[in-house]
Amino acid sequence: MRHAPPPDLITEYDPRRGVSIATLAYEYPRGYRVPEHSHGSDQLIYAVGGVMEVSVGRSVWLIPPHFALWIPACTTHSIRMPEAVSMRTLYLRRGLATGLPPGCTVFHVAPLLRELIVETVRIRELQGRNRLHGALRDLLLRQLEAASTLPTSVTLPTDPRARAIARTVIGNPAERQSLASMCVGSGASVRTIQRVFRREVNSDFESWRRQVRLMKAVELLVSGHSVKEVSFALGYRQPAAFVEMFRRVLGATPKAWIQALARLKSK
Repeated sequence: MRHAPPPDLITEYDPRRGVSIATLAYEYPRGYRVPEHSHGSDQLIYAVGGVMEVSVGRSVWLIPPHFALWIPACTTHSIRMPEAVSMRTLYLRRGLATGLPPGCTVFHVAPLLRELIVETVRIRELQGRNRLHGALRDLLLRQLEAASTLPTSVTLPTDPRARAIARTVIGNPAERQSLASMCVGSGASVRTIQRVFRREVNSDFESWRRQVRLMKAVELLVSGHSVKEVSFALGYRQPAAFVEMFRRVLGATPKAWIQALARLKSK
């Protein structure tokens, strides 16, 4: 059974007949927002500079440089630019990337993958019958399938009271204000907000807030900030507490993680 396309479907950038991958390069100013839309093709969005905040339904991702977000076809999403962003986007013909995840996924962009993305954008379109384009396409897909993933997303509650609190935290992850003080004026008690978070995002509020701080930590570390600077920027009084939180989630200390990322970048 065929389903009607969503009303916000945009097809102007999708690969035309005979093209396997189409591309777009765009410079966005600080604060710019791309409203909700979707594409008929699978999409890989990558910023060669700047950080993107991508929203899909109730999920939010922060995508710093050296990472890209895979968005399957017909997935409605919006993009906000907290700072100026140099975006490079690949639109893949549906059915081409059968080895990639069925849901939105953040990939680490290693140097070879970065050059493949940049070269594909330079060419603008990969023609299906061009042997060189076919080799580039196949290598690009294999690199995407082998790329490591990163858990840098959070889910927003639908309850408007809890959602307002969540947006406050995302806007300022370093804020150490207690949930009780944040509930003042929200029209809900701490117990109610905690119950909403457990029901709607499957997490208590403090665990959810730690995930927001992890997202921001990845952004700051990739931007070159020290572990000490990042820990204080996220509201931790002692760097050791931040290091332990980071290690529990990503399996390595911030220093070890960023060193491993640097080694991949230098290959």
